[in-house]
Amino acid sequence: MSQQPLENSRRTQIFMGATDDFGAARAVIYGAPMDWTASYRPGSRLGPARIREASYGIETFSWNSGRELFEVSFYDAGDLDLPFGNVQSSLETIRQAAGKLVAAGKIPIGLGGEHLVSLAMIEPVYRACPDLAVIHFDAHADLREDYYGEELSHATVMRRVASLLGPKNIFQAGIRSGTRQEYDYAVANTNLLRVPILEAVDRMLSLLAGRPVYITLDVDVVDPAYAPGTGTPEPGGCTSGEILEAVRRLGSGLNLVGLDLVEVLPAHDLSERTGILAAKILREVILSFA
Repeated sequence: MSQQPLENSRRTQIFMGATDDFGAARAVIYGAPMDWTASYRPGSRLGPARIREASYGIETFSWNSGRELFEVSFYDAGDLDLPFGNVQSSLETIRQAAGKLVAAGKIPIGLGGEHLVSLAMIEPVYRACPDLAVIHFDAHADLREDYYGEELSHATVMRRVASLLGPKNIFQAGIRSGTRQEYDYAVANTNLLRVPILEAVDRMLSLLAGRPVYITLDVDVVDPAYAPGTGTPEPGGCTSGEILEAVRRLGSGLNLVGLDLVEVLPAHDLSERTGILAAKILREVILSFA
């Protein structure tokens, strides 16, 4: 049994089926409980803990993959200790943690927290994989140059990612909200797939074959009828079944080198179905590539 690999994290609860052997694990879950730039409803810093808790309400066996979580090897490093309210320091802590996982040859699976955490999660993966493509599932474009003068915000995260790896390496699906400026930027610069989500996935499978791929998934890509527990719900999204099928296809069909799932906000979902959906998304994607 190996020791805890991230010294600044707390492993108080782990995702169902996770191993205690970091060395043997192919993938590693880690939480980034940060919501310092939330612009509408705060509380997503509690998302990682809720997703882990909800994982014990679903089965370890997947009827879709025909596999058990115990058949694969993944580790849960717990939540990072982040300095409350300090955006820059928090992002640096996340960046260092993701970098350690990448250096150890693991597939990092980050849990948010607000979407800005994805920037720090993607940076070390990009350094290791310069040909990286990022698949962005979201209701919102997140392509603002700044948000009320702040360049680091959950509303600007994909603009910062675009600056990092080039906008043509970003593939966006599920987007249905943003400013006119964001829309114009996406149409001219990113790969904005304005088609039903599973059609978008089939296009990605064709376009990204052989490339290293990172998926960043904001749970608000799903219609709030299925996932109301999020910071900025946006009607008109995909179903829970569609997002589960999307991650299964991508996980089994592409070279997945990293993933994050963000913006689960437990306080606004007394039914707990958002956390349960997030846990099931993680189960399916882990089983699809492991």
